[in-house]
Amino acid sequence: MSDFGEVRLRPAETGDADAVAALAGQLGYQRTAAQIREWLTALTARSGQAVFVAEWHGEVVAWVDVSLEHRLQSETFGLIGGLVVKEGLRGEGIGKRLCERAEQWSREQGAKKLRVTSRSTREAAHRFYLRDGYQQVKVSMIFEKAL
Repeated sequence: MSDFGEVRLRPAETGDADAVAALAGQLGYQRTAAQIREWLTALTARSGQAVFVAEWHGEVVAWVDVSLEHRLQSETFGLIGGLVVKEGLRGEGIGKRLCERAEQWSREQGAKKLRVTSRSTREAAHRFYLRDGYQQVKVSMIFEKAL
């Protein structure tokens, strides 16, 4: 991408739902545009969470979801819940810029750390985060129970 400087970061809007859903699909998560739109609509009523998109030539090509996490056992921290850059545009610095935006937002919320989790099979993502200054601090397993 020769005109990387033309990538614009901004808060996600409900009109981005189709693009955000398609990008979520590239991560392996199947969410409809209607589900994304409803979630983004409710986001305005929630504090402590934000979604930023990267727009290139009028097209949403990436997004990051970041939240402020309050835990009894640890200091409040920012958490990147999801980050995806459109296939074919990865490696161009868009993800790095979105991480920087998530870091800025987290600092503005008073957090002193930003965490990200990444599925064990996403080795390219692990290399990206390590290059971007993140450190692996633990390995966890996630357990889930349907309710």
